[in-house]
Amino acid sequence: MAWSTREIAELAGTSLRAVRHYHDVGLLAEPERRANGYKQYGVTHLVRVLRIKRLTDLGFSLSQIAEMGETDDHPEEALRTLDAELATTIERLQRARVELNLILRQSAPTDLPREFAPAAKKATLSDADRSLVVVMSRVLGPQGVQAYSDMLQDMPPDPMSAEFDALPADADDAACRALAERTAPFVRELYREFPGLHKANVDAPSGPRFARETMGKAIVDLYNPAQINVLVHLEQILVADPMPQPEDEETP
Repeated sequence: MAWSTREIAELAGTSLRAVRHYHDVGLLAEPERRANGYKQYGVTHLVRVLRIKRLTDLGFSLSQIAEMGETDDHPEEALRTLDAELATTIERLQRARVELNLILRQSAPTDLPREFAPAAKKATLSDADRSLVVVMSRVLGPQGVQAYSDMLQDMPPDPMSAEFDALPADADDAACRALAERTAPFVRELYREFPGLHKANVDAPSGPRFARETMGKAIVDLYNPAQINVLVHLEQILVADPMPQPEDEETP
């Protein structure tokens, strides 16, 4: 029995290009040629092509198939390795589906992690604020993420937010200072209502200092000079009259 390249491709359920590629990468031996120069494939070639196709359908790469050689023995170790890889992939895809389902149900933005997305949507953040939240989600630990998520979820309206967002870059220092003074009571109330904010950096994976520096760089990049000046004045006001730190709960 002899088949042409096209015929063996059709019998194996693959493409003419695939068969030729198997030749090119050394997975399939070249068959003899007829007198007219056309290749003539036999049963051995068909079995080999079917094996290659079965293994690629299972998820093996051509390089992995090449490492197995041409033996038809049961490649147990390779199969077990592939099974473990597929299990990891399935787990990752299942997690992705859970997150996609959450995003769809809550109409949540895709640029925010799921811990922040519902709360950030409810808080109606500006574009700059949302970008800062994204940065925060990358540098804060679970405790910090939870603290800010809780705040965003139940944060009362900020009476100064519209004025801050509209502040022109060339606003003078007096205007910035005045806005900071009007904002300070609201910030103090947030820290009283959400005491976890006091220690939001404590479990940052790369350390509190790295978290503070990274968020500081993000603020410089996201806000205009006048807005940054307001934040500087605000920090000075809060430092000058520090809020009492929440006492740690006593262990029983």
